Amino acid sequence: MSTSPVWRKSSYSTEQSVGTCVEVAWMGGEVGVRDSKNPSGPHLTFTPDSWSAFLNAIKSRSV
Repeated sequence: MSTSPVWRKSSYSTEQSVGTCVEVAWMGGEVGVRDSKNPSGPHLTFTPDSWSAFLNAIKSRSV
C-alpha cells in the first residue's frame, strides 16, 4: 500500500516567508525536498545519511 508523503516546513518559516521555503518529507527510506511555492513540481531525494550530513554542515556554520 502506497501512501502520499507528508510534507512539512521548518518551524522557522513564517507568514512573511511565503514563497521562500522548502518542504521536507520522509519518502520510504529517502528524504524528499521540494519548493513550497511549487508543490506539484519536481522534488529532490536524498539518502538519510546525505541529508544528515547536509543539515550538520548548515548547523556548523556561523550566521
